[in-house]
Amino acid sequence: MLFVFDLDGTIIFRGEPLSKTIAEALVQAEALGHETVFASARPIRDMLPVLDERFHRHLLIGGNGSLVARDGRVVHAETFQPEQLAALLAAIAECGCTYLIDGEWDYAYTGRADHPILRNLDPHRKARNLPVEQLDPIVKICLLSSDMEDELRARLAELDVVIHEHRSENLFDINPPDIHKWSALRKTGVAAGGYVAFGNDANDVTLFRHARHSVMVGHHPDLAPWATESIPPAEEETLAVRVRDKILELAHAFRTAE
Repeated sequence: MLFVFDLDGTIIFRGEPLSKTIAEALVQAEALGHETVFASARPIRDMLPVLDERFHRHLLIGGNGSLVARDGRVVHAETFQPEQLAALLAAIAECGCTYLIDGEWDYAYTGRADHPILRNLDPHRKARNLPVEQLDPIVKICLLSSDMEDELRARLAELDVVIHEHRSENLFDINPPDIHKWSALRKTGVAAGGYVAFGNDANDVTLFRHARHSVMVGHHPDLAPWATESIPPAEEETLAVRVRDKILELAHAFRTAE
């Protein structure tokens, strides 16, 4: 069975690297014959630093589905069409937005110097912060602030793009149309009902909708209707132990079922 894991808030917490507690549970699940996949809003660049090196060559889905990596390198990137990108960049400029815009590896950042998102941005300093005009391709846009938020919402609603609003962080993640974690997983040959999913946020909805079994870590009102079961919110150390135990429980259960 394939086990697909979101990262932040699901198996890693406060942007810290994957704990030994959960890493060892993943290794045990693989020893039982299961395969592990990681699917995150982070680009591949920012997924690798928080994953144990044992998992770097696994199938990685980054940028909410816009990037796919195998064997440690990006093998597929979904980009915005020129007209979509032009409309987005015009809205960003006219609404006074700050942003983190991701290319396949490099990025463009205009946010404030103490923004929390910087904790997770290129910690190993292996990418370049470029003017947005020099990024090619552009695979994901994260809007950090706007001088005209109501106007921005109206402009975004007119565009054929995928938008994930992270209300607690006041962020908008924007992907090309029909690009999400499930679309990327499906492109790799995975069938609906062919995997177990762990997630915690609205950008995991498509994964949960097509999973055989899904586990919501913490609580999110948009994700809850699609969850088979949930792990209640708790302090990070307690949550990590509960996630570990659930991974091992399901690894044994689905081994038996198969």
